[in-house]
Amino acid sequence: MNIMQVEVVSNEQNIYSGEASFVVVPTLNGELGIYPRHEPIMSLVRPGVLRLTVPGESEEILVAISGGVLEVQPDKLMVLADVAVRSDEMDLARAEEAKKAAEAHISQAKDDESLAKAHAALAAAIAQLKTLDYIRAQKNK
Repeated sequence: MNIMQVEVVSNEQNIYSGEASFVVVPTLNGELGIYPRHEPIMSLVRPGVLRLTVPGESEEILVAISGGVLEVQPDKLMVLADVAVRSDEMDLARAEEAKKAAEAHISQAKDDESLAKAHAALAAAIAQLKTLDYIRAQKNK
């Protein structure tokens, strides 16, 4: 079976390290599906759902990412994410509350640094909400 090594790392922690047979990454130019032996590329990642198909697992591993950088080599894929959260650690009410709080912080920001932090928090909340929407859509199929 064709597999590649995948590393998903955020500022806080290593989110996923292991093998995958297929990965879907939300990039600025749309979703990018990557199989092993893909041509080398680098791309910016937009907020959304990172989906990993892992050999031996019946369900995809889902990770909400708020943005970052993707690097692909023929046998390795690395995502350096600003913020990343695995789907099993997400909660809809918490994500909606985080989005509201981030929007409030954006409107009240007094300087560039606090505005940037608020935008980063908003991107992280939106990524979690998109991931939870994806999970809900998959369950309703």
